[in-house]
Amino acid sequence: MTKNRKQSFINILDMSNLSARSFFLKEKSYCNFDLPKYFQFEEMLKKISKKLDGKELSSFYVAKKTPKQYEDVNHTILHNKDGKYSWRPFQLINPALYVALVHKITEIENWKILVSCFHDFSKNKKIECMSLPLASTLTRSDKAEQINQWWQRVEQKSIELALEYEYIVKTDISDCYAAIYTHSLAWAIHGKKIAKNNRHDKKMIGNIIDNFLCDMCHGQTNGIPQGSSLMDFIAEIILGYADKLLTEKIKDKVDNYYIIRYRDDYRIFVNNSVDGDIIIKYLCEVLISLGLKLNPNKTSSSQNVIGLSIKDDKRFWVRQKQYTDDLQKHLLIIHDLADKYPNSGSLAKALREYSKKIARKRNNSRNNIILLISVIVDIAYNNPRTYPETAAILSKLISFIDENHKKIEIFNKIKRRFDNIPNTGHLQLWLQRITITLDKNYNYSEGLCGLVANEDVQIWNVEWLNKSLGNIINSKKIIDRKIIESLPSVIQQDEVDLFQLSTIHY
Repeated sequence: MTKNRKQSFINILDMSNLSARSFFLKEKSYCNFDLPKYFQFEEMLKKISKKLDGKELSSFYVAKKTPKQYEDVNHTILHNKDGKYSWRPFQLINPALYVALVHKITEIENWKILVSCFHDFSKNKKIECMSLPLASTLTRSDKAEQINQWWQRVEQKSIELALEYEYIVKTDISDCYAAIYTHSLAWAIHGKKIAKNNRHDKKMIGNIIDNFLCDMCHGQTNGIPQGSSLMDFIAEIILGYADKLLTEKIKDKVDNYYIIRYRDDYRIFVNNSVDGDIIIKYLCEVLISLGLKLNPNKTSSSQNVIGLSIKDDKRFWVRQKQYTDDLQKHLLIIHDLADKYPNSGSLAKALREYSKKIARKRNNSRNNIILLISVIVDIAYNNPRTYPETAAILSKLISFIDENHKKIEIFNKIKRRFDNIPNTGHLQLWLQRITITLDKNYNYSEGLCGLVANEDVQIWNVEWLNKSLGNIINSKKIIDRKIIESLPSVIQQDEVDLFQLSTIHY
């Protein structure tokens, strides 16, 4: 008789209100995209949490001032999506607003209401949400666990469903976070009629969340900040509500179907194309009622359920020769993957493995260094998702060059190449990590880079806060100088979150 294996995660809905509060106040929940490890938010978040305990954030406002009066309350880091003109704004939410909102939603009664909502959203067992935030119970990060669960609960489940269903439709929502209508949160939590009739009730949690979101976005009611587990959770309130509305639409129209949703990504399983078209039609109607819409460029269907269940990049990579002892040939194989499937998960994984390979072959890696650097830069240029991975590899390759002035000469060429890409705040943070031990005189326009360089930079506007709380939100305190002083020239595996995913089995 085998013992039950310990579950590798805890779902956010299975946490108590105080456990959920602790989860959202973790550093990696506040900022769930990759930054160099000398950015440290935990201490500031804890101090703000202690200061706000049992108090309203508004009690710390300067007279006649509110956060929604200011455009720069949050800090936006621009992330180029394709090496061209498509970009995504990651946001470091103003810590006072972030912590205050966490406190509000995790008050015991409010948390009960939210958990109850999600149980209501998930009553239809034919629509399964796989994307609620998870806390890892293992040594790997929460982010690593989330991605591991995607593989197990979305991709593997999809393959299993090929036994029951003969047709699959895949689609997703266009610019989901940017399009969310904040007033619809109250509709989702309290019901549309009740929410509309009690629009100004400041005690209703739906209105509280709505007002916080407006405070974060200069009073705008469209769009929520992207880049934290808290906002992922809030987005799930809207998307879960959409699941409930879709259930009501489909009822008595289609009997045999199954839908897997991971955030704004849908996989719809049916036994014929007509049923698939009906469900897509109803999904469009539901989303339109919430101010959202499907992305026609990412909508596809097939009778090959298994084929469409596995991502194209993964199927391509499985078929390819993935490895060779020759560093140059190996990298060109990866470049071919990057060319065919840009920004793919398989590419990021391949680069992580290549980074480890370079470390093992350090003494034999000095030939053709410039060529390898050129190929890596080209991959990074067209695949912004891989910035942390490619930065780590570049740091290793540059370290193989003996003379410091030659290292600087090579990096100058790298930087000039990247200067042609617009909206590169996220990239600059990783380029700075390379140069921070090489030459500290490099200038970057990203505000966080300025902080690292000891410049007087304001990351969050706190003019609306009195000094007792505003002084805690000191941007300079998020930089750990001791970590910077002890940094090796080569970016280590533990500095890049996704490198830890090597413990996950694909």
